[in-house]
Amino acid sequence: MSDGKHFTLYSHVGGPNGWKVVLALEILGLTYETVYLDFKTGEQKAAGHTKFNPNGRIPTIIDHKNDDFVLWESNAILLYLVEKYDTDHKISVTDGNDKFTQLQWLYFQASGQGPYYGQLGWFTDYHPEKVPSAIERYTNETLRILGVLDSVLSKRTWLVADKLTIADLSFVPWNELALTRVLTEEHGYNIEKDFPALYKWHSAMMAMEPVRKTFETRKAVFAASKRKE
Repeated sequence: MSDGKHFTLYSHVGGPNGWKVVLALEILGLTYETVYLDFKTGEQKAAGHTKFNPNGRIPTIIDHKNDDFVLWESNAILLYLVEKYDTDHKISVTDGNDKFTQLQWLYFQASGQGPYYGQLGWFTDYHPEKVPSAIERYTNETLRILGVLDSVLSKRTWLVADKLTIADLSFVPWNELALTRVLTEEHGYNIEKDFPALYKWHSAMMAMEPVRKTFETRKAVFAASKRKE
């Protein structure tokens, strides 16, 4: 076991999907050690990581209290953590229908929010040349996803069963990235005005102590990584 920690998490300093897992670990009070892979040198694709995750992406988790069980894909990890360790159902549900609703939102996050927000970030910040049509497409899709969430959250406080669950938490890191870096007032957006229910929901989660702690850690490790460059 790594330094006596319950889990080893392979992640990346800036990758939102890894921080989704950290949110659940923090709320559930589970101990872990994070190994931050260097994408610039291709560590995520190297044998030291692909022996656990053949897809060569993050996050990957190893449960040292379950025979070093390995799991990858962030929402699969969230489901594993609550099924196995959320015995008090702090961030999960018990009703059969609610479980499927929770799964519905996890699929929506993985198939809709993550890919569209990720492509928007890529074409906005990292693509070697500006492709206006791509930026327009992924901006519109990101706004559409925000609209879907806002329409639902205008009628309820949380996505599932009137309580905070992993379904809600799964959206936090990507939303925070979009709202603070791309869809900002500086760029002509007013998320609080245009998507008030979503903004209230996201702000409520960002104010929670484990979430605040997670993003403080993210800020610190990101700053440290920049100093090493």
